[in-house]
Amino acid sequence: MTTRETTALGRILISSKAIATIAAQAALQSYGVVGMAPRNLVTGIANAVARDPRLGIDVHANGDEIVIDLYIIVEYGTNIASVATSAANAVQYQVERALGLPVTAVNVHVQGLRISNEY
Repeated sequence: MTTRETTALGRILISSKAIATIAAQAALQSYGVVGMAPRNLVTGIANAVARDPRLGIDVHANGDEIVIDLYIIVEYGTNIASVATSAANAVQYQVERALGLPVTAVNVHVQGLRISNEY
């Protein structure tokens, strides 16, 4: 699945894998996000074999419409709603800034909580 844009100089194709990589980096840099989670058991097993930086990101690009699903793990003790909102805003901003295309929606799925060693 790719996003296409036509300019006077030609056509630009952006793969969903490139969009997922940008989204993963933005999500991992958000406060309270301690990791990405697999979307399902099959994805989790596949990631154990090959470390994929796009783990936990699902991109649906259809023309100019981009929808991103994030599957994250949140730090225990933080406000889950605030962390999810912050991660969604960071991903939307970074993807729109990098691609110059609007992101229609960022859906955040909190898959778990992780307790850090500081407690």
